[in-house]
Amino acid sequence: MIKRFTLLLMLLGTCCLASAANYLTFTAETDRSSFSIKGDKPHDLQYSLDNGETWTPLAGMIVVLQEKGDKALLRGNNPQGFSGVSSPSSFTKFSMTGSIAASGSVMSLVDNKGESVTIPNDFCFRELFSGCSSLTQAPELPATELTLKCYLGMFSGCSNLTQAPVLPATNLTEGCYMGMFGECSNLTQAPELPVTKLAPYCYAKMFRECSNLTQAPTLPAMDLASNCYLEMFSYCTSLAQAPALPATQMADNCYYYMFSNCTNLTQAPTLPATELAERCYSEMFIDCFSLTQAPELPATKLAMNCYTRMFSGCSSLTQAPELLATEPTVIVSDDEEIVADDYLGMFYGCTNLSYIKVNFTQWSGGIPDGDGECPTEIDKECVEIAKGWVYNVAPTGTFVCPKELSEEYGPHRIPQGWTMQTFEHAGTKSLASTDFSIWNEGRTLFVRGAESLVEVYNLNGQLLRAAQGKNNETIRFIMPAEGTYIVKSGSMSQKTRVD
Repeated sequence: MIKRFTLLLMLLGTCCLASAANYLTFTAETDRSSFSIKGDKPHDLQYSLDNGETWTPLAGMIVVLQEKGDKALLRGNNPQGFSGVSSPSSFTKFSMTGSIAASGSVMSLVDNKGESVTIPNDFCFRELFSGCSSLTQAPELPATELTLKCYLGMFSGCSNLTQAPVLPATNLTEGCYMGMFGECSNLTQAPELPVTKLAPYCYAKMFRECSNLTQAPTLPAMDLASNCYLEMFSYCTSLAQAPALPATQMADNCYYYMFSNCTNLTQAPTLPATELAERCYSEMFIDCFSLTQAPELPATKLAMNCYTRMFSGCSSLTQAPELLATEPTVIVSDDEEIVADDYLGMFYGCTNLSYIKVNFTQWSGGIPDGDGECPTEIDKECVEIAKGWVYNVAPTGTFVCPKELSEEYGPHRIPQGWTMQTFEHAGTKSLASTDFSIWNEGRTLFVRGAESLVEVYNLNGQLLRAAQGKNNETIRFIMPAEGTYIVKSGSMSQKTRVD
């Protein structure tokens, strides 16, 4: 009797121990579902089919869950690292058949219990479930301490995964979520991403080709990093609305290809940044052919390739955002100053675009040698971009520019067949402001950057218009007729013509 009682206590203890741990658990959703593992260190893993009473090494095994509802618990003692320990290219991954829902903590593969919240090594869970189209539910990812590319491609190609797990980490690392849900074609719900300080490549390609994702997570980050959002929603063809992007200071390549080929996206997010970085908006909305409204682009100082192919292929776009920059980017190379082509391919293939307004007074450089020829035919990107920033836009339209800009036509200049309209944009500077400028559009006179009272007189000295100026604020005066007027503000006085 005592022996039976002791045995019962041991069994109860075993069951309680098993239930107390938060093991990674696979539950069959169809009969004869199976799984196996291969790669870096599969010999350190064990599985149990009897709720933790007995454990068997997983290495080299194909575990069959005979009936729907059967479960397998998994654990591993890998405190120094789970996968990718020997090299980043050597990693461990599952293979599955049938239909399997995962639950419990993936950390039981590291600490034998599923209690740890610290990932022990770089690339730890790289591609762990990659290509597992049988996976219908992701396990818990409780880690708050991440490592380099720890979840790289973890669920890529899990085409039957519909919901992403919670991601509680608040300090990101380089590439930590890179490609994590790529090609999860049935993913409809993304995780919350509340982090405000990003790391290089942290969200790069995170939801690439998630073709059923209809709503993007909120992205409140103000502190960006290079390539942080690179291709994040590329080919999300069901995404109709972009998340707000509040950051005001860019990082290199930060939004590169972010919404490329989002073919249902109709409106772009507001882009408030006035400090740009190299390639920050490059290809951001390429081939978004449902986009009907472009965002305002308030920056007046550009960066190398910042707008390259930004709206290329946006065939529903009819009006371009006003391009406020008055001076192009100048690159110093081998003691030679080169005027960069900041707008390279920007509106290439916008077949319905019929209105562009610019404020620059000289054409950019960067036109490929030989009137659109590239150095080699292999360079396909160069071949496409070389066709010009307004190649294949609407056959007729209006191009508005300062009078100082030379009248030149072609795919790198003013579109052939378009009407050119000019305005005065002297850019004269006053003692009170370093950004004082005057220009007109027809009979409307604009004054920007005045800090004192602005007065407009005719040539007879009669005061016609007046308004209090504020720095960086644009004042608009509608003049009574064409002609020459005198604009005064503080100690500055300048003649300007309206026609």
